Amino acid sequence: MKKIDFNRNWTCRCLTRDEEPYSVTLPHDAMRSEPRTAESVSEGNSGWYLGGDYEYTKHVFVPSEYSGKKVLIEFESVYHNAEVYINGKKAAYRPYGYTNFYVDTEGLLKYEAQNEIRVIARNSDQPNSRWYSGTGIYRPVYLWTGDQKYIPVNGIKIHTVSYAPAVIEVEIKTSCPGTVKVEILDKNQIVLTQEVENTGHPSVLRMEIPDAKLWDCEHPNLYTLRATFGEDVVEENFGIRLLEWNPEKGLTINGKREILRGACVHHDNGVLGACTYPEAEERRVRILKENGYNAIRSSHYPCSKDMLDACDRQGMLMMDEYVDVWYIHKTKYDYAGYLNEWWQQDLKDMVEKDYNHPCVIMYSTGNEVAETAQKKGIELTGRMTSYLHKLDPYRPVTCGINIFFNFLSSMGMGVYSDDKAEKSAEIAEQEAKKQEKEKKKPVGSEFYNTLACLVGDYFMKIGATLPPCDWKTKDAFANMDIAGYNYGLFRYKHDLKKYPKRLILGTETFCKDAYSFWEIAKKNKRILGDFVWSGWEYIGETGDGAAEYEDYRGRMPHTRMTGNNGRIDLLGKPRAEAAYTRVAFERETGPFIAVKPVYQKENLQLTGWALSKALESWSWRGCAGEKAEVEVFARAAEVELLVNGKKAARGKVKKCRSKFHIPYEDGEITAVSYDKNGQEISRQTLMTANEETVLHIRPEQKTVKAGRLLFIPLQYGDSAGNWKPMEKHHLKVTVENATLEGLGSACSYVEGNYAQNTVDTYYGEAMAVVRAGEAGSVKITVSDEERTYTCEIPVIVAK
Repeated sequence: MKKIDFNRNWTCRCLTRDEEPYSVTLPHDAMRSEPRTAESVSEGNSGWYLGGDYEYTKHVFVPSEYSGKKVLIEFESVYHNAEVYINGKKAAYRPYGYTNFYVDTEGLLKYEAQNEIRVIARNSDQPNSRWYSGTGIYRPVYLWTGDQKYIPVNGIKIHTVSYAPAVIEVEIKTSCPGTVKVEILDKNQIVLTQEVENTGHPSVLRMEIPDAKLWDCEHPNLYTLRATFGEDVVEENFGIRLLEWNPEKGLTINGKREILRGACVHHDNGVLGACTYPEAEERRVRILKENGYNAIRSSHYPCSKDMLDACDRQGMLMMDEYVDVWYIHKTKYDYAGYLNEWWQQDLKDMVEKDYNHPCVIMYSTGNEVAETAQKKGIELTGRMTSYLHKLDPYRPVTCGINIFFNFLSSMGMGVYSDDKAEKSAEIAEQEAKKQEKEKKKPVGSEFYNTLACLVGDYFMKIGATLPPCDWKTKDAFANMDIAGYNYGLFRYKHDLKKYPKRLILGTETFCKDAYSFWEIAKKNKRILGDFVWSGWEYIGETGDGAAEYEDYRGRMPHTRMTGNNGRIDLLGKPRAEAAYTRVAFERETGPFIAVKPVYQKENLQLTGWALSKALESWSWRGCAGEKAEVEVFARAAEVELLVNGKKAARGKVKKCRSKFHIPYEDGEITAVSYDKNGQEISRQTLMTANEETVLHIRPEQKTVKAGRLLFIPLQYGDSAGNWKPMEKHHLKVTVENATLEGLGSACSYVEGNYAQNTVDTYYGEAMAVVRAGEAGSVKITVSDEERTYTCEIPVIVAK
């Protein structure tokens, strides 16, 4: 079928507030522009957004030649409870806000006339999520058309049978009997051609590809399969990637063991809100890979098609996860009320989306679903696993189970329950009506996050070692291919002995445990990998991360926007923890220097989800003689610090980390790492910025294609480009021949939202994201309290 862009010329209006319709281009996140207020009943879960119901409308002329054609409308995701109307008639309903679905227009279109497509996204039923969800048609929409003779959407399935020789099996569906021509292309060169006769049932053929280039993390080689059926031409990208998993070899790709160095990643794109864009997903995957990760867990819902394409191209593995709840509510209006009716359709759509992507190596049926401690939930675990095997027998199935939570749930002390979700919502509604917020008793996951903030991560990991934790998880683990352990590191060695056939995956882990995991995994093939929480900063769930220093804390609690717990910050900049991860995973040896802001005297209480508040900077003018806390991450026996060429400290490295307290002085600091024999391994130097201060506008590309996104970091520094994190400014941004799609900083507290054209810098930094106009140049102008800076980026128009 032919795919047509259907994203332009829509209007949007809020149904729950008195607002006029406005023009939008999809994808569009209506929540991102909403007011953030203490009246939000979702509170920090949503980032203090209100939520609302929105109506999207598009009028399109349908010519007479469409009569007799198959016409579908694909919505890659609508959040949530989507209702689709065509010319006033209800055409579809989909409650899940994270899955793609198709609307058949048969009998609903008017030919040689204008047609109205209307979509209602209902998100006023707050609270319904434990994080920022976004609202509306936040992923792309496409029109699919097919004549009498066509290959249906998702009508081609490809999987690798073997890699030596390289053999693929192809299944093709057609709308009617006939001959299908199948070509395999390496870039634009045809390397193999076959024909297959379709007699009304799916055709299956095997094709051996000569001199094949295999797909893996280091060599993400992609081929294109082109199928021609009559006038219909369909292309599917694929990679030659054979996935195997067993106790003897662990997880292998084309016969080679692959340890998953994973990151849990939410769906939002920071200052862009929930919107999915190919450039944003490509950038996110690239940055994660540069920082040592080779796998992503789509926490906790199916990822976008743009994300899958980016992972395919860059060799990033994907564990696609279905849902955060089963039949026990975590928030009052979440998906627990719909799952029993919809889970099979949801899983079917997820698998159809994922099937041909070599990056997808695993499915997860859920996250921290304490139902797995109950007989009913154990049965559901098995049913979901079996159904996924039926849909796709070539990928394993897991589920992220919080081992300690299962034990607590079995004792009647579950973190999540229908009663707790109801109670939490009632308390939030009462608090929202008050003029002044009172400190309330935390409930559910908020209670657990608060407890973790107080006593750290150790209680969770040691709690998971209790015998009842095993009793309340073993039956569910037996109903999946790979046992998913959330925060179960301390169980690994014990369970490897007790369950000699069990494959273990750290589906959610603390950052500080990266080194310990890696050392265990290298020695035990049944430890398949680790997914840190979280790989990338995200909006909402504001109570689970690190604290913020007083000078960046908001005046009111409802200005808290993020949890402040990503290894990569909201703007895509690696934090100090990312350097630690690269070293712990032996992607680099270090040393890497990170310095706690020297002028900050406050001692912050960091949680298990945060490792450090240090910055990669030695520019702390005015702090001479003050105590500087310096962290160094290195694969080494010892590290020495030199300040302006003089020895300042030397000490041992434990689990890739060392910490020193030395007097600060302007100039340069150097970290030198040594092996156990005292031989130098490597060194890193940071310089103090000079007294001149300028704002650097740093577009990530030298040119931008018309209509595409451009990410533009803003950073204060000296003329040589050395960062000045002590600079605090209020910036105003304007653009010409472009649209300002998002503006913000990495600060976890935000006055207003990311749809504004002003921002306060965070340690001297912020970022703008623009969508380029047509021919010419994008011009960005940034003004602070005293000066104005400009930058122009040429726009490339496709021929």
